[in-house]
This record gives sequence, C-alpha cells and structure tokens, in this order.
Amino acid sequence: MKFEQAIAALRFDPVVPWWLIGALAALCLVAVAVGLFTRARGAIWRFFAFAVLCLWLAGPRVIEETREGLPDIGLLVVDQSASMGVGTRAALAGAARAKIEAAAKDLPDFELRTIIVPEAGSEGTQLFTAIDRAMADIPRARLAGVVAISDGQIHDLPPAGTTPFGEAPLHLLVPARGEEVDRRVRIIAAPGFGIVGKQATIRMTVEDLGTARNGLTMFGAAKLTIRRDGEPPVVENVPIGLEHQIDLMITRGGPTVVELEAEPLEGEVSRANNKAVVEINGVRDRLRVLLVSGEPHAGERTWRRLLKADPAVDLVHFTILRPPEKDDLTPLNELALIAFPVRELFQVKLREFDLIIFDRFQNRGVLPAQYLRNIADYVRGGGALLMSVGPEFVGATSLAPTPLGAVLPARPAPRGGLVNEAFRPNVTALGGRHPVTEGLAEWRGKAGAVQGGDTPWGSWYRRIAPVEIRGETLMDAPDPSGPDGRAPVLLLDHVEQGRVAMLLSDQIWLWSRGHEGGGPQAELLRRIAHWLMKEPELEETALVARVEKGVLGIERRGTEAAPPGAVTVTDPDGRSQTLALAPSRPGRARAALPATAPGVWQVSDGTMRAFAAAGAANPPEFADMRATGTILAPVIRASAGSVHFLDPSGAPALRRTEPGRETSGASWIGLQRRHDHIVSGIATTPLLPTWLALPLMLGLILLAWHQESA
Repeated sequence: MKFEQAIAALRFDPVVPWWLIGALAALCLVAVAVGLFTRARGAIWRFFAFAVLCLWLAGPRVIEETREGLPDIGLLVVDQSASMGVGTRAALAGAARAKIEAAAKDLPDFELRTIIVPEAGSEGTQLFTAIDRAMADIPRARLAGVVAISDGQIHDLPPAGTTPFGEAPLHLLVPARGEEVDRRVRIIAAPGFGIVGKQATIRMTVEDLGTARNGLTMFGAAKLTIRRDGEPPVVENVPIGLEHQIDLMITRGGPTVVELEAEPLEGEVSRANNKAVVEINGVRDRLRVLLVSGEPHAGERTWRRLLKADPAVDLVHFTILRPPEKDDLTPLNELALIAFPVRELFQVKLREFDLIIFDRFQNRGVLPAQYLRNIADYVRGGGALLMSVGPEFVGATSLAPTPLGAVLPARPAPRGGLVNEAFRPNVTALGGRHPVTEGLAEWRGKAGAVQGGDTPWGSWYRRIAPVEIRGETLMDAPDPSGPDGRAPVLLLDHVEQGRVAMLLSDQIWLWSRGHEGGGPQAELLRRIAHWLMKEPELEETALVARVEKGVLGIERRGTEAAPPGAVTVTDPDGRSQTLALAPSRPGRARAALPATAPGVWQVSDGTMRAFAAAGAANPPEFADMRATGTILAPVIRASAGSVHFLDPSGAPALRRTEPGRETSGASWIGLQRRHDHIVSGIATTPLLPTWLALPLMLGLILLAWHQESA
C-alpha cells in the first residue's frame, strides 16, 4: 500500500557565489554602522535596503516535494534442519509461523516475506546464508526486522558484535519452554586403520551441555558402555567433560565396529547423540613370507618378482643350490654359500611368518621329519602354506609321504602322476563363485583373443595327476582318466585353523613370459596368498554390511549354487526385520536398506553376523541437540533484538516501533518503521522574485534619501 505526503522546505539558489554575497554583506554592515554612529536619519532604511539586496542575491526558494511512502519489509526465517525434528519443535514452529503470518497481514504498510532454511547436510544449519540470499532484492532501508524460528543451533554465525542487518532487529523464537540440557559422546580422535595384533586408541569425552558441571570431576562420572562387533559389552566410568582414552586390540583384518554409549542424563532433550560409532579397519603391518625353493628353475624368478613387488611384504627367500648327495667334501670355510638356517626358520622363528611357500621343494634330508611336522602343526594352528609342485612331487623325494603330507590337499597318483602334455587351465564352476578365481575367466591376456581350449590363456605343458583330493578345486585341466574328464590344477583347503593351497603345476611362469598371450599369473598368485592369510575381501563365505550415503548395503558371498535366501537386519534401536537377498552374480547376493538411524546395524543370516557403522546423517546438527538462545545471543544483542521461548500458546504479538524506541517486550516483538519513500514530484516557488526585489530596494533607498534630506 502506497501513501503520498507533501513536504515543504526552504532552499537557497544564490545568483552569485556565497563568498561574494558575504563580502557584500560585510560592506553593507560597515556602511550601516557608520550611519548609526553618526546618527544619520536614513541609516535604518539603508539597512533594510541592503538586507533585501543580500537576500535577493541568495535566491531563497520554497521547495515542495510530493513523496510516495514504501511499505516496510520483514523477514520470517523458518528453520527446517534435522535438529528441528526433535520432540515437539516442528509443531511449535509451525504454530508460531501461522500466527506471525496472520498477524502481519493486519499491519498497514508492511510486507512479510517467509524463507525456509533447508537441511544442509554436513554444513549444519546455514541460517544467515539463507537470509543473505533473501536480502539480495531487499533494500536495507526498508528492512523492518528479522524473526527467526529456530532451535538456536546455527553454524554460520557472523563475526561477534556485528549487526548484519543494519539497524533492523533480530528476534529469535525458540520452540522450547526454556534452555535445555543434553549429554553427548564426542570423539576427539579415532584411527581409521589399526595394525592387526596391536592396540588402537580412541580419544573421547562425555559432555553435559547446558549444565554448570561439565568438566568438573567433583560432580562424578557417567557410565560408558563399549560394544564391539557383537561381543559382550564392557562398561567403564568416564569423568564428565574430561578426555578419556579407550585402548582396543585389533585382532583381525577388515572393519571392526565399536559403539560407545553413555547413560542418559536426567531431563536431557534427546539421546540421539549419547552414542558414537567408530569403525577401525584392521590391516597387517608387514606380511612376513618365507619362500623356500628347490633346485633352481625357470619359475623361481616369477615367485620372487611377485613377492618383492609388494612393499607390504617382507620376503625371506632360500634356494637349495647344492643338495646333500652332491657334497664334494669342500670345507665350509671355503664355500661362498651360507648354510641353510634350518633350526632358526623351522623351529625358533617359524610362527613369525604369515605365509610359507614351497616352490618345487624336494625331500632330500635338508629338512628333518621333526621340522616338517613343525610346519604341519604351524598350519593346523592357523598358519598358511602354499605348495607349487612339479616333477619332484612324484617319486622318492616327494613331500607327500612325510609328516607334512597330512595337511596337503592331494597326493600324486602312484602311476602316471607326472603328465607332460599341453593344456589350458580352466576355472571351474566352483572357481567362478570363489573370490580367489572369480572374474579371471574374462582375462584376455596380451593377445586379446581366445586361442582355443577352455580359456583365453596360454598353455602349460606339465602337471601332476592327484589322488586323495580334499578341499575345493578352483582350476582344472582336461584329463580323460579323471572324474568328469577333468583333473585339478589348483586346490584350496582349510586345515583346522589354518589354510593350504596347492598348485599342481610348475608352469605358471610361462604366463609371465607372455607365452601364447600369457595369463593372469600376478593377480592369481596375489589372491591365493591373500586368501591364505585370511584377508576379509577374499573369504569365500562371508556376510558383509556397510553404510554409505545413508544406505545399508548387504552382500553375502558363498560358493554354493543355491539362492542365499534372506537375512535379518537389526537397527540401532533393536528393531528387527527380514530382508530378502537378490542374486547379483554367481556366488553373490545383495540387498539394500535405508540406514536412517545412527549407530550400529547388525545383519545375520542365521550362521554369520556382520556389523556396520552408521554415523549421524548430519554431524553438526546432532552434535548439540539443545534448543538454546545462547549461541545467537551476541548477534541479537548487537541488533537490539530479543529471544523468546515458545509454548503451546503460540508466538508473541507483532508491533510496529519507531527507530530508537524499545523493540521488544515480555509478550511482543517489534518491527521498526523505516519511513522509506520515493519522490514523485517537486514544485519550486521563489520567496523574493526579481520583479518584487528591485522595486522594494529602490523604494527603501528613496525613503532613506528622503529622510536624510528633510
């Protein structure tokens, strides 16, 4: 609504410069003063004549402006961030918004604009950013004030003591009955990775916000419950407000999910931030590998190059260059070769190795039966053994009849154990579902095309025909005498707590040379080694859960061909639901579920369990759950605004106030009258026009001359 107003004002438009008018006025005053001193009769009339002259030269005018008043603008800012969903805040904010918008319609010469502060994710509540965008088309001279309906948790505060709205007041309406209290668990520092076998340290604190006791140990402690991957919980007493350290032993590779939960504080607004979840990924510091090669052969370099290329591997490599039967009685002090440290490797330091590899090793008495038994016990106790066998595995020097043979997944056939013929290794149906060999069949090699046979890989020319086969066959070769016309080439087996892999050919080095296009030798050997060392991503049967971008992803790996069925998902609040798994590729099935609640999610298929950590969707919003006016208090004071706590009765009343007056009261908030306008017309009227000034001056001079001549 526009209104018009006429404003009259006196203005001067001098005919000559002001300094000249001033000089003339000074001369006139001197002349008049002389006349008064000599008591001349016409001095007074001369004074009036000079005054009219100076006034006429100053050009006095009456300026009359016609103004159109502009309505004032107020901003209503409604916070709709995540923390406004706590308790009854959203309902109170909605009622206050409706009341203010209705009251604004009854105010004359006033326009209310409503803006929404949306959820900003990890940036928190960006209230002042939203206000700045809204004020891009609002002149500051028309801004009557800002009314913010918010819980007061603002994360883009202007510098302290500044008034971002000029003279306009900022009023905060908090949807709560008063200042609230809240207890939270805050993680100060937590490692993303931990070394297997070593401790990882979490630094955290329990804080009571909105109370006077935070940080004072004399007020006692809070009970903190520590849960780790479904293990029995551990309860500790943690001093409130002080840093506390939690040491955890990393016992396995892969993610370890730790949940910390503090007991609730009496009267606290929410328990959502009483929990904190930390996920620590267990990794091995250095993988210690012992490689023992028999007599030198073409494939020995392939093993060494593969293991030395990995910076995380500490390799100890020994090659038997001179077997015992070739002893020529040369004195030891004249030999350039070091003695084979049998006792140190296979008795004293055997269990320090993560993986032992025998590459075409022959039983020629270098390792006594007791040491071979130590290796078998090492495997049963959780160790890893990889056997790559060739012709030495058939005959009198074979390791099969030794104590080590008890943990091997196969023995050589008594007749025809050594097969010398060209063949292409093939991934079995089971191998297509096993993480060690899945996807390898699509490897096209350097030639980039299938050259015949079962796979696009280069040929091998020697293999061992096995009997007494145990474990899983992941790769095989054509064999008319074998079952189903196939014979194993790669066997994997679980032996009590340990694992064994056997490669029934010593020809994999041909792939590294690019023979007939080569093959995936590096990837295959890497996967075998990591499976033996129980790396989580290569477990053939596993249930994996992970929360990413608010979605719980579930994957079940298995070697069985039957559909995996369903899993039971338990959310952080203890509610369970059944979720069907859909096959995604051979051996794998997946499902997804929105992970809306922060905390630890548990997934079970009846046999295995998996845990996933879901942090708060908006950490700044949930770091402090209180409704408070203290955070915005400096800005409000600088703008002469006010803080009001809402109750079910609604928002305070709106009033219009003049600049310099009080802007709020116990039950009302004020919006200033800005009196901004535009000038629609100007009229100019001279007070002493020329036609009047000249006769008037002439008449006064004549009157003065007449009086002096009388």
